[in-house]
Amino acid sequence: MEHKIDLIALLEYVDPAYLSYQEWVNVGMALKYEGYTASDWDAWSRRDAGRYHPGECFKKWTSFEGSAAPVTGATITQLAKDNGWTPRGGRDDRDHHELGWDDEIAGDYVVVDKRWIEGKEIHEPAVWNPVQQLTTYLSALFESTENVGYVTETWQNEEGKYLPTKGAWDRTAGELIQRLNQCDGDLGSVLGDYNPEAGAWIRFNPLDGHGVKNENVTEFRYALVESDEMDIEKQNAIMRELELPIAVMVYSGGKSLHAIVRVEAANYDEYRKRVDYLYNVCKKNGINVDTQNRNPSRLSRMPGVERKGKKQFIVDTNIGKASWAEWHEWIEGVNDDLPDPESLKDYWDNMPTLAPPLIHGVLRQGHKMLIAGPSKAGKSFALIELSIAIAEGIKWLSWVCAQGKVLYVNLELDRASCLHRFKEVYQALGMPPRNIANVDIWNLRGKSVPMDKLAPKLIRRAAKKGYIAVIIDPIYKVLTGDENSADQMAHFTNQFDKIATELGASVIYCHHHSKGAQGGKKSMDRASGSGVFARDPDALIDLVELDVTEALLKQEENKAICAVYERFFRQYNPKYLEESVSQDDLLSAHQMEEHAKRAIYNTEQTAAKEEIKQVLEAVRGRSAWRVEGTLREYAKFEPVNMWFAYPVHKVDTVGSLKDIDPEGEAAPPWKKATGKRKEKAKEERRSKEDEFTDAVANCNMGEPPTVKDLQEWFSSTGKEIPERTVRSWVTKYGFKIDRNNGNVIVKSDEYNGNDHD
Repeated sequence: MEHKIDLIALLEYVDPAYLSYQEWVNVGMALKYEGYTASDWDAWSRRDAGRYHPGECFKKWTSFEGSAAPVTGATITQLAKDNGWTPRGGRDDRDHHELGWDDEIAGDYVVVDKRWIEGKEIHEPAVWNPVQQLTTYLSALFESTENVGYVTETWQNEEGKYLPTKGAWDRTAGELIQRLNQCDGDLGSVLGDYNPEAGAWIRFNPLDGHGVKNENVTEFRYALVESDEMDIEKQNAIMRELELPIAVMVYSGGKSLHAIVRVEAANYDEYRKRVDYLYNVCKKNGINVDTQNRNPSRLSRMPGVERKGKKQFIVDTNIGKASWAEWHEWIEGVNDDLPDPESLKDYWDNMPTLAPPLIHGVLRQGHKMLIAGPSKAGKSFALIELSIAIAEGIKWLSWVCAQGKVLYVNLELDRASCLHRFKEVYQALGMPPRNIANVDIWNLRGKSVPMDKLAPKLIRRAAKKGYIAVIIDPIYKVLTGDENSADQMAHFTNQFDKIATELGASVIYCHHHSKGAQGGKKSMDRASGSGVFARDPDALIDLVELDVTEALLKQEENKAICAVYERFFRQYNPKYLEESVSQDDLLSAHQMEEHAKRAIYNTEQTAAKEEIKQVLEAVRGRSAWRVEGTLREYAKFEPVNMWFAYPVHKVDTVGSLKDIDPEGEAAPPWKKATGKRKEKAKEERRSKEDEFTDAVANCNMGEPPTVKDLQEWFSSTGKEIPERTVRSWVTKYGFKIDRNNGNVIVKSDEYNGNDHD
């Protein structure tokens, strides 16, 4: 089975002796869910010699019947991570364990490996001085004026367990220290007598003197780290190895140490966040902290008293880092896998090797590429063509591809349709399937999950396959968050980085354009949603549709007809083709048809005409596209024009589409300005023409006027108008001077309203 070795290997990191009963059971349920055997669970459980009972695993195994929310292999993955295992890429290259079922690839704050750490013993004080124990504790944690909460009185529950009462909370640390120093060793005279079977408790954060709840805490200074699931010596060693900023460490007189850790929070909200962070780090390093201890008003064991014959005493003070800030920075630093800054001088004469190209001039291996375009651009077909080009080591559109294995992640088509589509594209390209073993298809229609969940599953399956490219089609099926949100899309696209980094393979995916005409936009601004889509990948390939004219379609039809006849001539009468058909004739559908009447028999002519009908339908059914790009690693390439003739794209090598504008192409700014000026001039011209026509109609009481009449009419406004200006207006606005009728001005019959400037 594919995954069996994975889980058994991960269980090497999980010691059953340190698990609770429920965690041990969860491991068994996870193994059964993932298809393992009871023997696997039994063999692992034997490592806990103290609790192992022969036959118990097999008996419980039969009771695991499954549920609506099953325990899966992810449980074992998490336990392994909690105990020192790190995913591939986060450990030394010599460690070849694969990723677990649902692994997230992230920092785990792992500092120690508890399997190898040696325990550190604790020792009772050589001289038992209860007063010194308690005064040391109070001095270490409290200011003299701060109120201290403590409990010496207990009660027993139904199980006979001793539990603390609310105790006292209205005395200051200074007052308690003073009275303790005067009590002659009798703690009971200061605090009240305690039950030596139960011990006594004390709170580690100061109170306001009015109660013992969280709201009564005045300073969120400390948190309690305590766990009874590990032997005392290992607890002591791990806490020290973690450099926890411990103010005081107390032995509880039972199965645990109580570490009072500096968190130094400004308020309750910050306290909760810091305690969660602290507990997470502890858990990742093998200390399963009792989460009931989260509260800032929590009780801890009081040093200087006895419990069931064992002393509760201070193990040490001021352990680890001096403050929360120092410790937090240290933890982040230990787990910071970012590289250190490098001096350019060190590499100037010995530059690192660049990643080899996957698509020459466009994309390197291990980098990311986005193909953007509208729904009818055939993006999926373009990705299948690219898969084939990589598998066969041939050209994709205008670019040569490196040869290697490619994984095509199909999220949209049903399995049969996807497989048929690959075969159809191979055949349409005229490509023999020599290297189809280089193409793997992962069919996930109906089974897709969000990208942050898909990424680790993909990495686990692809880790040892040697893919040089992973193609994901389409991404809307795995999109998480709002595509218009920059931060959410940054998180989404980061998953592609993880795949590329883990596999060393290029990640290629497609996305749709925003609504509306795209011709006037830059290629980077056409993809729908946040600009992160366009700016994140190393290469952006954008497809925009060209507005094909009827004249161009006629030319393409002519070419198609000529190509059919030429092929028939070569097959049935090649000698005629060589001797009787000129180069010009080869470019004329009419001439080729005339030649066909003489060169081939009627049956061949009929077959040719039938094929011509089909190719003409194909010409009318295809669309034209321009490929533009924005590249990070290479210089910008010249736009590539191509036809999409289902099911493949064919580059326009003859330049038919060179001068065609994209659909919705907006005019350049200079052209827009020129157009506006022309329109404004036309409006002004029409306005003056209307004014002149009114003058002709009215200046002589409705009779046709003379040049003199018009000159006087326009000069009456105060500005003298020369006669020559009036005469130019006569011609300009479509009138004429009838010299046979005393210089009378009438409308010209030839005037059609065109611009005469």
